[in-house]
Amino acid sequence: MKRIIRLLLFMVCFVPMAAWAQDTPTLTVSAKKQVVVGERFQVVFEANAESRNFQAPAFEGFNVLGGPFTSSSSSIQMVNGSVTRSTRNSYTYALQASREGTFHIGSASVTVDGNKVSSEPFEIKVLPDDGSYAASGGGGGASSNQGQQGQAQQNTNDPQVSGKDLFLRCIPSKKSAYVGEQIVLVYKLYTKVPVSSVSVSKMPSYAGFWTKDLSDNSGKLKQSSEYINGIEYTTAEIQRVVIVPQRSGKLTIDPMTMECIAQIRTERSSRRSMDPFEAFFNDPFFSNNITNVQKDLSSQSLGIEVKSLPENGRPDSFAGAVGNYKFTSSIDKEELSTNEAVTITLTVSGTGNIELLQMPEPVFPPDFEVYDPKITTSTDFNGQGITGTKKAEYLAIPRRAGTFNIQPVEFTFFNPSTGTYQTLLSEPYELSVRKGKETEGDGGVYASNQEDIKYLGSDVRHIMNDGAQLKPKHTTFFASTTYFAILLGLLVVFIALLFILKKRADLAKDTAANRNRKADKVARGRLKNAYQHLKAKDQEKFYVEMSQALWGYIADKLGIERSKLSMETVSETMKDKNVPDELTQQFVDTLNYCEFARFAPGSAEEKMDDLYQQGIDVISKAEKVI
Repeated sequence: MKRIIRLLLFMVCFVPMAAWAQDTPTLTVSAKKQVVVGERFQVVFEANAESRNFQAPAFEGFNVLGGPFTSSSSSIQMVNGSVTRSTRNSYTYALQASREGTFHIGSASVTVDGNKVSSEPFEIKVLPDDGSYAASGGGGGASSNQGQQGQAQQNTNDPQVSGKDLFLRCIPSKKSAYVGEQIVLVYKLYTKVPVSSVSVSKMPSYAGFWTKDLSDNSGKLKQSSEYINGIEYTTAEIQRVVIVPQRSGKLTIDPMTMECIAQIRTERSSRRSMDPFEAFFNDPFFSNNITNVQKDLSSQSLGIEVKSLPENGRPDSFAGAVGNYKFTSSIDKEELSTNEAVTITLTVSGTGNIELLQMPEPVFPPDFEVYDPKITTSTDFNGQGITGTKKAEYLAIPRRAGTFNIQPVEFTFFNPSTGTYQTLLSEPYELSVRKGKETEGDGGVYASNQEDIKYLGSDVRHIMNDGAQLKPKHTTFFASTTYFAILLGLLVVFIALLFILKKRADLAKDTAANRNRKADKVARGRLKNAYQHLKAKDQEKFYVEMSQALWGYIADKLGIERSKLSMETVSETMKDKNVPDELTQQFVDTLNYCEFARFAPGSAEEKMDDLYQQGIDVISKAEKVI
């Protein structure tokens, strides 16, 4: 009897497990019905049985970012003694919409037990990304149930960020300015969702502008809150830059593009299961997780209307300064001796493009020997742009005693706020020069606290006291051949001296020629300063010195006014002077590299060293050709 009971129990418990219930093989597809241009999303094909040989349709109108990513799952359920086994294989593609329109996606297919199973074709509508379309899940499949299943899966696996949730803006301080007037551009990121990382993929180009980056290079973004149309956004300042237009007309600034990783909180889908632990963790309290979504952003293209400086009322002393400035002067002494140095200091301070100012020069009497000025610049940055001070120290040495007057110097600038030219005067000075003491046999110059003064040479030497040579009797020097030869020689020397002095006087009056002759010397002095900042790893001062060296050299060498200095002007002028196209392109590339090297990826020291070597090379080549 016991053996019969055991046999019955075995048949009840284990025989039903041999009957596997399996659905008819199908291949379904889930995807969004509507997306926007540039949006990334997923298309998932799912087979309800063990499958192989997957064939994907052509995704016309979309960029395939990845796939197919395959996954499989199996489950066994026993209900009332009936055992059901299910197997699912899924094939996932990551797509990105490339253009707007309605696109037809064909059928995919797999092989199940030797039979080919196909999915239903479907359509996806791509809308323009104007920020008005909020991303929402949509499905496509063979039936409405499949569509609902696809929608649930899309909401789970492929969250999206709309143009209203995350966007990038360029905010200018003004959209209309004069040539030489500074404009502050602020690039801001606006978001309503958490952002884990941002990276700039393309910096805007500033053709026709001189630029100065005011961003905080510490790597920290300034964050704040702003309301737009009653909606609160968290904002982060990506970049702040000052631009100064160098030519008039309608100038366009290209957009900045960047990539962001947004963190979207989603809910995991819960499938019906007999597992009590799965049911517990699918509770809404535990069902939230974070999904990273990459979003490509682009700021708007910006148009700046640049007005020419008025010709009416422009003083002759105007040298391109635009802003609001103060002008002062000082002198270290008004009573001195001959061969003693005196220094006159001219100082310009205020708001504007301090670094590009051309300092005025005082006019010293002809009896003064004048040295090249020592120019120092200090700048500060605030919400209005660049402010600072530029100082020029002019050192001169009187060679003759007497009373000399130094006339006032004019500094003229254009004030954009009033639309007028303003001229400021320095102080006049009267110098009383007394005859200094000279050491016997020494014509050197000694001046206290002046390290730049060098030994100038010697004055008249003592008459030689050697024994005189005897000459034959009745021999006269007057009217001799030697006498007339010496007279002729003196005449030739006198004419040559007159020619040289006239040439020097003409060169002294020719400002452009003086700038041309001293261009290489001034540039190499600035390159030397840049090399000191390079060794000190001071990026800010290094890029300022390199920019002044390159722009200042080409302006002085080609005789271009600082107010008209731009990439186009440099290229055209070098072409007019028959400079080889290869050298012209190399110089323009070096100028562009100087403007953008600080933003380019890579080692800061390597970029600085490359720029320094390029600057030396291109200036050396230009000096040989121009």
